[in-house]
Amino acid sequence: TAAGAHATHCFTTTTAGEHKSVPLYNKATAVHYGTEGVYTNQTPGGAFRGYGATEALWPLECAVNQLADKMGIDPAELRQKNLIAEGEQSLVYAPDEYLDSGLFQDTVNRVKEMARWDERPHSWDIDERYRGGLGMALALQGSGVANIDVASVEIRLGDDGNYTLYTGSSDMGMGSNTVLTQMACEVIGCPMEYMTVIESDTDIVPFDPGSYASSTTYVTGTAAKMAAEELRTKIIAKFAQFFETDVENVDFDGVVATTKDGAKTMDIHQLAPKLLVGVNAEQLSGFATWGSHTSPPPFMASIAEVKVDKQTGKVIPLHFYSCVDCGTVINPKLARVQVEGGVVQAIGMALYEDVRYSNNGRLETNNLMTYKIPTRQDIGELHTDFVESYEPTGGFGAKSIGEVVINTGCPAIQHAIKNAVGADIRTLPMTPEKVFMAMDEKYKV
Repeated sequence: TAAGAHATHCFTTTTAGEHKSVPLYNKATAVHYGTEGVYTNQTPGGAFRGYGATEALWPLECAVNQLADKMGIDPAELRQKNLIAEGEQSLVYAPDEYLDSGLFQDTVNRVKEMARWDERPHSWDIDERYRGGLGMALALQGSGVANIDVASVEIRLGDDGNYTLYTGSSDMGMGSNTVLTQMACEVIGCPMEYMTVIESDTDIVPFDPGSYASSTTYVTGTAAKMAAEELRTKIIAKFAQFFETDVENVDFDGVVATTKDGAKTMDIHQLAPKLLVGVNAEQLSGFATWGSHTSPPPFMASIAEVKVDKQTGKVIPLHFYSCVDCGTVINPKLARVQVEGGVVQAIGMALYEDVRYSNNGRLETNNLMTYKIPTRQDIGELHTDFVESYEPTGGFGAKSIGEVVINTGCPAIQHAIKNAVGADIRTLPMTPEKVFMAMDEKYKV
């Protein structure tokens, strides 16, 4: 790994890459993973989506496709024979570390159905100028950093009967505030419009390590669920006090509480101000801190479909099929756009984005005229689906989704290019020049 002038994340990304790639195929009886960091006179590298897994899975998945080709078998079949399954270990796992959840076989089968993998050739002529190809890749990631990430959440009941959730996690556009609200309101039973989220101001909110390492839904979300459970218990106890009955005799749907016989009823907007008036006033709140001893891996299976210009080597994405197992999908719309965003980033990494330096060390791709990123016209059609396992350690059975989605694009597209025109590209991005130079002579026009 080229660290640049400072090591920064160099060694943590390379070691994280091992733990998020090698476990994918645990039927291997021996594993050797080597990495080396090198200082260079270039810009230091920092943390980026995928955090080592993207880089480690690129050669691994290319090698699996190459091995399947050499053995003369379907690359999907080779993968499915060697995939880790629920309850199993990897050679790089700790002695007490197991895969607690993962419907990985079902996920691969689903993406094969989406792309009609078994029903059509994986390389074909489109016309005299273009060839088409299909390519496959799988990926793992993590959900937070095991034994390190710990998040706290507080939820308060206000005098108007509405709730405020306090979190140190930052919503940077991915919709995490919506997910935390969903998880808390699901427990309390109230509509989502009853809850406001206060985030990020560390003078106000409880501690959270931040929105990194795919930890928000899994770590902070589980803390939000636990805080909501504590608050709901306190609310029901107060209703019981006003009803002069036992808590077991109170039904609470998140808004209205009634006694079992229906004789007494009160809604949350009536209860809330009563709690904050008088010498015995008490504002109700729920507080929870949670961290995990494990980092359950989400899983993604992808198939890329491309066409390659035999005259120029230009690669044109046609379709990208993705199926993800991220445990329980808390918010399907937000999960879908996470997948699509990660795939677009991966397409950019695979085909366009290139950090180039001149011979005297000057960065040449320092603006959007020279550093190419894909536009809507460059990504083809994106197709996304989910297979839901249940992660026993996560709130409502959820795992992460934020980073695994960038990991399959490069090897899947590489495989599709190789199937289309025989070009076995080993470096990124896979530019038209590289593809044309590596193209099998029989395909060149």
